[in-house]
Amino acid sequence: MKKNAKRRDEEKDVQTSSSMPLSGHLRELRNRVVICVAALLVCSIVFLNYAEPLVTLLTDMGTQYGYAYVYLSPQELLIQYLRVAVVAAICVCLPLTLYQIWAFARPGLSRTENLTVVIGLVFGLLCFIVGVLFAYKITLPFMLYFLINLGMTSVIEATISVEKYISFVLTVLIIFGCVFEMPMVSLLLTRLGILKPSIMVKGRKIAIVIIFLVAAVITPPDIFSQVMVALPMILLWELSILLCRILYRWIGKKKAEEQEEA
Repeated sequence: MKKNAKRRDEEKDVQTSSSMPLSGHLRELRNRVVICVAALLVCSIVFLNYAEPLVTLLTDMGTQYGYAYVYLSPQELLIQYLRVAVVAAICVCLPLTLYQIWAFARPGLSRTENLTVVIGLVFGLLCFIVGVLFAYKITLPFMLYFLINLGMTSVIEATISVEKYISFVLTVLIIFGCVFEMPMVSLLLTRLGILKPSIMVKGRKIAIVIIFLVAAVITPPDIFSQVMVALPMILLWELSILLCRILYRWIGKKKAEEQEEA
């Protein structure tokens, strides 16, 4: 009885959302997009006041390893301040953006689907933060130290363009933030019945080859950066297999219990 009542409530929610006219959906979508854009603009303006300390925070990481920075055009440093301010604003506004996306889709989803989406968004956000922190605390210092010592000679002195340096640092941070989304994506696909742990196990060798190819495309053109990105991706693949196995068993157990109740 409780199961049937729950299904009726979910069907009622979906029917209520589908009764809204198209103009209502478009109006709601416009309002939510306006909120996201307005929040992004306000945060960008706020972070412009802190752009110099943020750039200094990023450049200090290389300074301790012997990097010396220059800018090659009058507007180059200003552009980096704007870039860092916008990236920081996007990161701060990300939770609000995810909430607006979920709030727009929520009326058309059942309670179970809503719960799955909410858990996926929160877990995905946490994975992104962990990926950025991992890159900032571990990967970037190691890469900067290795690269500066690899290119250091008695004849050539390294003088790095601040634009190239900031671009490199932000690229690595964003790449690792996205790479650490792998467990969340795997769990979501498993929950939707699209992915099975056995498929991930069978495709492990192919996945490793693809991971190195992807790492070669998304990283700077050196083998060291490729390896530094590929190794965490392989470890995340193995973690995804473990988490998917746990979720897959839980789903199977839940289905068995529902069949027994029926």
